[in-house]
Amino acid sequence: MKTVLTIAGSDSSGGAGIQADLKTMTMNGVYAMSAITALTAQNTTGVRAVEEASPEFLGQQIDAVFEDIYPDAVKIGMVASCELIRVIADKLRYYRARNVVLDPVMVATSGSALLRNDAVQTLMTELLPLAALVTPNIPEAEILSGMHIETAEDMVKAAEQISSAYHCAVLLKGGHSVNDANDLLCADGKITWFEGKRIDNPNTHGTGCTLSSAIASNLAKGFTLAESVRRAKEYISGALAAMLNLGKGAGPMMHNFDLKSPFAEEAN
Repeated sequence: MKTVLTIAGSDSSGGAGIQADLKTMTMNGVYAMSAITALTAQNTTGVRAVEEASPEFLGQQIDAVFEDIYPDAVKIGMVASCELIRVIADKLRYYRARNVVLDPVMVATSGSALLRNDAVQTLMTELLPLAALVTPNIPEAEILSGMHIETAEDMVKAAEQISSAYHCAVLLKGGHSVNDANDLLCADGKITWFEGKRIDNPNTHGTGCTLSSAIASNLAKGFTLAESVRRAKEYISGALAAMLNLGKGAGPMMHNFDLKSPFAEEAN
């Protein structure tokens, strides 16, 4: 079985972060492992508190995984401080990690900044050059490229700018009033559009975590980058179309929408 490590924060409500990553990886047929960057107290209505892991302990988690079960891919999510970013970068270089997928969690859906400016710069200089793929949304791509993005043509220019600057592939996610749910992949100088299925479901908590984890899972299994993106988007569509409705706010998706197992049956 192929293996994937997620390095990200914990979501106590289970819809995003480590919990979404582990569910997604399991449903995409790989063995999932984790290194937790922070604990959060949150639910569908918002984040109440964050407790960061120490750099030393995060490093020990990553060591423990790589020294025993070497991951075929690595997904990186929420990393809130320069110190944690540097630890991750050092470990990925030391172990020569492969198939690194970086979800640059910088800007919340509400538009609020999630990273201090110094941490953003460290993320750009330390982690982006190590990534095989980075998956920014529109606001994050604006930060990474230094461009204002309003049109599909702007998306292409921004993705090309990021890919050229950091020597990695870029999956620029649509939405945020640009191009509906269509995503753009810039890899090896080639532009590929992936048409999204617009699903009328307000419960979209954790979509970014889920997409990047699904891509990492498929890369670990040996699929090409473009095919990994296509399969990941199909998985997201299925999880949204299942119309799970939990919580008082923007709820989670149904990660196990396609679970066919006698162990999943409910009692009569």
